Amino acid sequence: MNPQLQAIKQRFGIIGNSPKLNHALEIALQVAPTDLSVLLQGESGTGKEIFAQVIHYNSPRKHNTYIAINCGAIPEGTIDSELFGHEKGAFTGATESRKGYFEVANKGTIFLDEIAELPLSTQARLLRVLETGEFIRVGSSKVQKTDVRVIAATNANLLEAVENGSFREDLYYRISTVPIHIPPLRERGEDIYMLFLKFANDFAEKYHMPPIRLDPEAKEILLNYYWPGNVRQLKNVVEQISVIEPKRLIDAQTLKKYLPDYQKPGLPVLYPNNQGKSEAIPKEREILYKILFDMRNEINQLKQTVNYLLNKVQDKKHLPVPSNLDEPIIEPVNTEPQVEAQITVKEPKIEEPQVIEENLSLADKEKELIIKALKKHNGKRKPAAQELGISERTLYRKIKEYNIKI
Repeated sequence: MNPQLQAIKQRFGIIGNSPKLNHALEIALQVAPTDLSVLLQGESGTGKEIFAQVIHYNSPRKHNTYIAINCGAIPEGTIDSELFGHEKGAFTGATESRKGYFEVANKGTIFLDEIAELPLSTQARLLRVLETGEFIRVGSSKVQKTDVRVIAATNANLLEAVENGSFREDLYYRISTVPIHIPPLRERGEDIYMLFLKFANDFAEKYHMPPIRLDPEAKEILLNYYWPGNVRQLKNVVEQISVIEPKRLIDAQTLKKYLPDYQKPGLPVLYPNNQGKSEAIPKEREILYKILFDMRNEINQLKQTVNYLLNKVQDKKHLPVPSNLDEPIIEPVNTEPQVEAQITVKEPKIEEPQVIEENLSLADKEKELIIKALKKHNGKRKPAAQELGISERTLYRKIKEYNIKI
């Protein structure tokens, strides 16, 4: 392994040897000495802020200010003031002038997390800073200069945001000069178990207890789990088990209790691809798969019913059902000796079983399953959503869509 890469991992506490993780770190180190804008793309909990720190502290700006800002946590009405500052009396409550982050971080680095949450008006101001280094405080007409390197991050698909008009196209191309994709935990293979051991030892030391361990079956579940919350979720799960469970050897059933959305084998689930664009919505697709499986079972039952009715008719007539029903059946009427047999010809009369045609609409089936789940749980949405394998928010949307009233 690259010695510089190993040193960076030790310094910033990065665990893992996955090729995708190493590739992302190598790009971060290559771009660090420059002033190029960087866009960190990855799911929530993958460690985007750690990558921002790696870039800053390996750049010529490392001795100057580094500020991390969560754009989604600042109210829309105050974000311009937070980023660019304001003058006294600029708005209600502005009792004195205030410097913004871009002024405070001059010669340093600003990390804009969840940049997709910025309002369009703020995006225009940010674009001007990136292109000219100029900004204006809220309530002022004086243009000020700043020299700030911007590292942006998002777990959203910015190209989709550009298409639907919620993110400026020119800003997207300005901040994504160097895009770096940070792999989700599920794509990092054995790194998952390495992180588990690291967290288990950390919490054992913190709470003065032996570290937890996994049996082979539990380890298999750990490695194959989807980890939607990535490293952050894994850390929380290890801490919960370390504190709550009295046994130090954790089996599969115990581990599953801390993975509430653990996928049972047999149901195919599609996950987001590397570009951040979902190929399918896992929870909504899951209910459609259930509907399809139920339909297949019902069709098989219908076939069995038809075969049963045909056999019942055959037994009642005491006659074989001919392969060609257009041929007449010859049935003897009198078989007593020394009496000429009378032959009558009868057309076969087979009562056709009545088959009620079933509605095979996916939407109707989905609505039917939702109603059953709600009735089963007395109208409580949370347990009903868990029963169906979808989120409570998705269930609420489906209830409104189908106008379901329980």
